[in-house]
Amino acid sequence: MHSATQVDIESIRINGDRLWDSLMELAKIGATPKGGVCRLTLTDLDKQGRDLVLGWAREAGMTVTIDKIGNGFMRRAGRNNALPPIMTGSHIDTQPTGGKFDGNYGVLAGLEVVRTLNDHGITTEAPIEVAFWTNEEGSRFVPVMMGSGVFAKAFTLEHAYAATDTEGKSVKGELERIGYIGAQEPGDHPIGAYFETHIEQGPVLEDNDKTIGVVQGVLGIRWFDCTVTGMEAHAGPTPMALRKDAMQVATHIMQETVAAALRHAPHGRGTVGMVQVHPNSRNVIPGRVKFSIDLRNATDALVDQMADEVKAFAEKVARDSGLDVKIELVSSYPAQVFHPDCVDAVGRAAQKLGYSNMPAVSGAGHDAVYMAKLAPSGMIFIPCLNGISHNEIESAQPEHITAGCNVLLHAMLERSGT
Repeated sequence: MHSATQVDIESIRINGDRLWDSLMELAKIGATPKGGVCRLTLTDLDKQGRDLVLGWAREAGMTVTIDKIGNGFMRRAGRNNALPPIMTGSHIDTQPTGGKFDGNYGVLAGLEVVRTLNDHGITTEAPIEVAFWTNEEGSRFVPVMMGSGVFAKAFTLEHAYAATDTEGKSVKGELERIGYIGAQEPGDHPIGAYFETHIEQGPVLEDNDKTIGVVQGVLGIRWFDCTVTGMEAHAGPTPMALRKDAMQVATHIMQETVAAALRHAPHGRGTVGMVQVHPNSRNVIPGRVKFSIDLRNATDALVDQMADEVKAFAEKVARDSGLDVKIELVSSYPAQVFHPDCVDAVGRAAQKLGYSNMPAVSGAGHDAVYMAKLAPSGMIFIPCLNGISHNEIESAQPEHITAGCNVLLHAMLERSGT
């Protein structure tokens, strides 16, 4: 292999047809009648997917390491293998009604980067690695993003091993059964920088007619449960002025949840997704309403400000109505800002390659969130049809798939040195 000149590097492009064919081949494993994929983590189908991807990596001359939580690392040697690798990756487990691209694209885009470097005989200074992380989806075992979370020491290997599915099968038992407990301690694996390519899973790029999202970071999340307690009573004999209607008070707070997000645009998100009404009878005034509040924004300060506003509003409504309102925090996920060097590398690559692009944020969690705690990290988004993901009809255009991988190639080359 030779060291390419700068002119050589600028002209390199990935093989889009090969990448697409690989995605379609992997999508056959667990294919659903509606055109999606059901390949739940640590099932026999997941083993088949892992085996296929690792087989492709070995064919590309990569060495393979598996750690104790089943994360897979596929390495292409560099000139200086003492340097920490420039890594890319994602996951190949899917939702029960998942699509062909969520996660899978990020892994196979990394593999295509390596195949392209092989085609052009280019040796990078630092090694290149492609990772797949165990149980990103969390649809069979919780917590979500399990493999990268254990790797980043967000929780222990023992905690992950003990998780069970609805049938009582454990993560450790299933890893053993499919032969994917490796020898390496999770996290005993240096990373120089990390990139993740992903479909956006939302409609913003498509709405703005942009090909590449230069991801600035991942939204912080606060989940609350709100319980409004009034008094159930007969819907007929009880006059309006004498009611203690928990539903009417609850709906005011629900509207404020949305209003707080609108006030803190463009990245504010406010959602009430779950409502439980007691006694839930047509002719009974609701005596208790419990509902979820999901608040998100680009920084923790903004999420906390939104939460404070919703809580203050709820307190006022409680005083005005005389009903009891309780809001309790049930989960908190900090915002993650990606490293400016990696964000800039993605932006420069998109610009250089002539792809329309815009800053983007991720409203969903990704393995890159945990990697960003360990090494400079960044993400690349491409559009998906109608912003739909976690759905069998999830779809992405081949030209966008190619574009995102070309950006990944050039961002990684910038970081790895040639």
